[in-house]
Amino acid sequence: MTELKKTTHYPRVLTIAGSDSGGGAGIQADLKTFSALGCYGMTAITALTAQNTVGVQGIHAVPAAFLKAQLQSVIEDIGVDAVKIGMLHAPEIVEVVAWAIDHYQLRNVVLDPVMVATSGDKLIAQETVQVLVRDLFPRVGVITPNLDEAAWLLGRPIADVNSLAPAAQDLLDMGAQAVLLKGGHLQGDELVDLLVQASHSPMRLASSRIASVNVHGTGCTLSSAIAAHLALGHALQDAVRLARNYIIQAIAQGASVATGKGHGPLNHGFAPVPMQQI
Repeated sequence: MTELKKTTHYPRVLTIAGSDSGGGAGIQADLKTFSALGCYGMTAITALTAQNTVGVQGIHAVPAAFLKAQLQSVIEDIGVDAVKIGMLHAPEIVEVVAWAIDHYQLRNVVLDPVMVATSGDKLIAQETVQVLVRDLFPRVGVITPNLDEAAWLLGRPIADVNSLAPAAQDLLDMGAQAVLLKGGHLQGDELVDLLVQASHSPMRLASSRIASVNVHGTGCTLSSAIAAHLALGHALQDAVRLARNYIIQAIAQGASVATGKGHGPLNHGFAPVPMQQI
């Protein structure tokens, strides 16, 4: 029997992040997002968390050597078209990820600098932040901080919409190639995000705020959706716009659903598309 020649493959997206046992954020949210957008998801887990809709009860770190083994297993066999990076809890974990980006020449890399959970729990130490900026900002295609994360990185609060542009520019000056600064924590009925790239005009994205307590994992989901659209062949600005449209609908479709006693998840699967082939 003649073997069928393989001429296509699924869009392959790797998430390097922590596990959320409650299923709303972390690698669980990433995989749901990849699947909903027609991509093939893979994982390299950096940490396990005991976590639910009301908070983080515990974190169990994965050793750096085992993270490296996961990365080698996945990349050398399956290959990667885009990468989403989430929770990196320790300097040695960041260094392994930086090694993988260089060693395998990974492209379409999206860094969500996960530092604070929706519940307010801090997920990363200050010394890790310094290594993250030094080793990953120059290596990834875009970073996607929220206002709390950006404030921690910059050492100052970001109080209003007019502060978004200078804050994003300062993050570029710290070494990032592109910054999607998310303004969801600002007050008001309008939600504004800003994408800034060194070689492009800033792109302002605005929409009406959706009333919902089910916003656990929004940052993970948005960065994963950007990575998925990059894997599908979209340029960064289009990938950000499409990802943002996806998450707005995921929030809206999950707003009235009760899951747990705190911040529930989005509805990642509100309109899944079939697995694509490229």
